[in-house]
Amino acid sequence: MTDQATRQFILMHRGDDVRTLALHADRYDGIDIAFAIDQIAGWQKARGKLPAWAACDDIVYPAHLALEQCSSEATANYKNRICQRLMAALPDQDAPRTMADLTGGLGVDFSFLATLFQRAIYIERQPDLCRCARNNFDVLHLTQTEVWEGDCLQLLEQLPPLTLLFIDPARRDKHGQRTHAISDCTPDILPLLPRLLQKPDLLMVKLSPMLDWHDTVRSFHSVCPGSVDEVHFVATANECKELLVVLSRHNTRLPVRIFCANDDSIFSTDENTEQGAALPPLVSDVQEAESFCWLYEPHAAIMKAGCFASLALHFPVKALSANSHLFLSHQQLDDFPGRRMRIVGCSTMNKRQLRHCLGEMRQANITVRNFPLSVAELRKRLHITDGGDNYLFASTIGKRDHLIFVCKKS
Repeated sequence: MTDQATRQFILMHRGDDVRTLALHADRYDGIDIAFAIDQIAGWQKARGKLPAWAACDDIVYPAHLALEQCSSEATANYKNRICQRLMAALPDQDAPRTMADLTGGLGVDFSFLATLFQRAIYIERQPDLCRCARNNFDVLHLTQTEVWEGDCLQLLEQLPPLTLLFIDPARRDKHGQRTHAISDCTPDILPLLPRLLQKPDLLMVKLSPMLDWHDTVRSFHSVCPGSVDEVHFVATANECKELLVVLSRHNTRLPVRIFCANDDSIFSTDENTEQGAALPPLVSDVQEAESFCWLYEPHAAIMKAGCFASLALHFPVKALSANSHLFLSHQQLDDFPGRRMRIVGCSTMNKRQLRHCLGEMRQANITVRNFPLSVAELRKRLHITDGGDNYLFASTIGKRDHLIFVCKKS
């Protein structure tokens, strides 16, 4: 897609600061410096986000926004694993498998999903992204792929029967501002849902993790009753990145299954269990709280999904309070999906108790949940700076008992 001199320049300078290169652009005769800077900046971003792509020297990166909005390699791999599992349950295993991505973008999700199919169709209306996609799929040896340039809704009827249809509606408005509601995305998939479900065995929709999954399922079912199979909250490095909804026009499995994934830690439950479960058992008083040895903080995907009742059904824990989303146990639970901390001390906010509990501590990582002080206010009150090997969790039992747990990573 560019001349050899510019390509060589990119390889030689891709570790350099792009702002410095831009300032001295007039030094580089015969080099497409604007293109080179885009490629160097893209590679530097991909090195952490898309290491498999960054390892390929001939990948071409588009404009900055497309790279910012694309999936990471970790979340794309997670989609691949979902599809492998779901397709294993489909009938007619020997039939050729075909997929289509209606909103191709940079093509990261598409490239990881396409490896599972004999035919994979990428659809994108932006010519620049299509040119990048053709180059990149060739570099990645995805010989089964086809790039269709045009409006996905106009091309929808031309698609063959599909095993999987993937769509990631743009979550920005015409002014470039980020949106979250399904109806604010482009395209608005709710009125399109009956058309979308006509083609595939499986429909996977990528949405904002800010959405409430209960409302999302109700929205889909209001248009196509019983179509939702699974809901996935996907986090990496304890940051929730995506909400995935998997639908099928053949769905006979109820209730909806909920998955909360953070890297390799996956907790699953179902809609009926979560809605029917009682509130987690609560710690009754300060004396009981002081008897526990371990504190647990669920990972980000569980926090977003709010599946705390199901979590308490699966593990022998007690909730510190109804709204703290911190859990305590007497024994170590190695498979708890989240942070596990060993409790080494517990104190009320009584000054004498605090002095005895904290001792000479001058540095700690502080978390507050359902507590009257902010992290900054509590840090100031305790005269403790940020960092170190100590972890303080501040919360409230009942209405008035404010506690601080001193913890160490296990």
